[in-house]
Amino acid sequence: MLRAEGYEARRGQQFSGGTDSPDVICGDLPGLHFEVKRTEGGNPYNWIDQATKDAGDNKLPIVAHKRNGKDWLVMMPAQVFFQLLRETNQPLIHNNNDNTRTLQAQDTASQEE
Repeated sequence: MLRAEGYEARRGQQFSGGTDSPDVICGDLPGLHFEVKRTEGGNPYNWIDQATKDAGDNKLPIVAHKRNGKDWLVMMPAQVFFQLLRETNQPLIHNNNDNTRTLQAQDTASQEE
């Protein structure tokens, strides 16, 4: 999922749990701890609890989940979602002239000039 979006990522060591063994290691997003679930069932609250515990104090917990025949979902505690929104400090939705809305990509290159 991350590689499809242009991030360099690889599987981590999944045998021990904890901050030093995330399911996915993504050097482009060092502040995030990824818990990955590829299952037809399960309890998302348990997954979030596991991600939060394993993320420790220095990373934000993210759960990626996929069922067969469905798109990937990304879940996080609400306080993490709002923290990410505050940190971007950018409008994420663009209202078009035809009363539709589109996600607005952040152009960091033009902001640095």
